[in-house]
Amino acid sequence: MIDTHIHLQDQRYQADLEDVLQRARQSGITELIIPGTNLASSEAAIQLASRYSDERIQLYAAVGFHPTEAHKLTQDNLNALYELAQHASVVAIGEIGLDDYWPHKPNRGWKCATPETQRRAFQMQMDLAAELDLPIIVHDRDAHDDTLTMLRTWTSAGSGRRGTLHAYAAGIDRLYQALDTGCFIGVDGPVTFKNASALREVARAVPLDRLLLETDGPYLTPVPHRGERNEPAYLKYVVQRIAELKEMQVSTIDAETTRNARVLFGLTQSEPPRP
Repeated sequence: MIDTHIHLQDQRYQADLEDVLQRARQSGITELIIPGTNLASSEAAIQLASRYSDERIQLYAAVGFHPTEAHKLTQDNLNALYELAQHASVVAIGEIGLDDYWPHKPNRGWKCATPETQRRAFQMQMDLAAELDLPIIVHDRDAHDDTLTMLRTWTSAGSGRRGTLHAYAAGIDRLYQALDTGCFIGVDGPVTFKNASALREVARAVPLDRLLLETDGPYLTPVPHRGERNEPAYLKYVVQRIAELKEMQVSTIDAETTRNARVLFGLTQSEPPRP
């Protein structure tokens, strides 16, 4: 299995990262992709990918500015992203996109980029990905129509432009619009929640050759660990639930989503994990 979205540089993993990776190996995880949310976390993702990859599990990095951090994307920082993206471990530009939830949240207590600033940063980073021939990892929270419009324009402007809609939450009504952009669909722990009927409908409907698996750890922890810190070893619960919904074998979901991730991110074949 490949966890295509895990924030391993988050401080909540600092105390037991070795154990987290060991549990990931034991659960059948072969590769992990660590997205950045600003310059520092992008650098940290690369450092982790360089430090921990071995024959048992491979770590890769993505670099980018999260939409809520978009006001920090100066030209100097964009140039720095360009340089970071040259690293051998970098397989995508991300996590980038639009977030219409946090800008309107009262008493937030921290500065959040405005929607206009987010759109500008999203476009700049999509253009960077096109220049570097890298896929994008897209964050979309409560900004579904704007996100899909920008994605559609970007993907149609040149061949080879590709990406994934991380933690897809735009519902079944927009699923086919999302698929028309050529993007993959990332499914996470909420598919295991009792009240997630809309996401279950999406999981049934998304074509197997366009599906990716994610944890988004330390967030979006699946049942039966909901409320705890998420980690890659819990990806098995997401796979099991999708297999039930699609009435397929877990091994089929595992094999096809692994193939999808390797195609999208250009990952090399890994050896089977060792205990």
